[in-house]
Amino acid sequence: MSSVLEQLKKVTTVVADTGDIEAIAKYEPTDATTNPSLILAAVTDQGYRYLLDDAIKYALEHASGKTKEEKVDLAFKKLLTLFGVEILKKVPGRVSTEVNARLSFDKEATIEYALDLIKLYEAAGIGKDRVLIKVASTWEGIQAAKELETKHGVHCNLTLLFSFAQAVACAEAGVTLISPFVGRILDWFKAAPGGKDKDFEGANDPGVQSVQKIYNYYKQHGYKTIVMGASFRNIGEIKELSGCDYLTISPSLLAQLKSDSSHLDIKLSSDSANSAANKIEKITLSEAEFRWQHNQDQMAVEKLSDGIRKFNVDGDKLYQLLSAQIN
Repeated sequence: MSSVLEQLKKVTTVVADTGDIEAIAKYEPTDATTNPSLILAAVTDQGYRYLLDDAIKYALEHASGKTKEEKVDLAFKKLLTLFGVEILKKVPGRVSTEVNARLSFDKEATIEYALDLIKLYEAAGIGKDRVLIKVASTWEGIQAAKELETKHGVHCNLTLLFSFAQAVACAEAGVTLISPFVGRILDWFKAAPGGKDKDFEGANDPGVQSVQKIYNYYKQHGYKTIVMGASFRNIGEIKELSGCDYLTISPSLLAQLKSDSSHLDIKLSSDSANSAANKIEKITLSEAEFRWQHNQDQMAVEKLSDGIRKFNVDGDKLYQLLSAQIN
């Protein structure tokens, strides 16, 4: 029997969740996703040091006469796109590149940053059809993505998604893709009072249940937004979401899936979503309703803010790494 990874690829678009270009080539995913944490981890590898050097060189050449801060900012953006360009040599689909987490609550700055990234890609010969701009699923981020999609033709990946309200708002905004974070949801429930004693295996995993609900809601109401499960802690979560539109998976879990030759049952499909006994009522959210419903989900509120802070910490480390080498 073929590996679970090969079986999964037949029903789900597999995406590599890494900045390790060689790992991407090894597992032959369709797409790849990156974020500041993954890029930071990659540049500590001497094999990718040349990309850091190239980004610095580019900034010094193209920001001559600018302030040091402007040079570092350009080098940072260039580094993100350099990784993207290299990754796109290994995948036939798209790469996700993330906007600075510090801009998660600034719609206009998010749009400007995203367009800067797209310009750098286009200057490198990469069309915007091969790029997904990653934006945190705050209200401001979702509205920025809506404008990027409708006014600029820029495809967006709404990340750090934990609540049903976030998923509804993203669908209404018509974004290309969302990334609900399965593993981080599980982390929260395990750490909650009594969590250590609960059974979160398989279908009992709250992260899995969250993605299943979002997937069924989108299919039942005809939304075109792609659901891409992310942030997995084990291959059991991945198996429970087989059939989901996309799944973005780390190299370590891709390796486990590749070495597993068991039979993979398909858990999600448009047919199963539409024939489900539990129909989910369609809702529309204003800004106030979005904020209220999201606020009612303690897990989502805590994990969204925590995720933004952590991405910002790693983004700052990357910024300082560049700053130390730019005068």
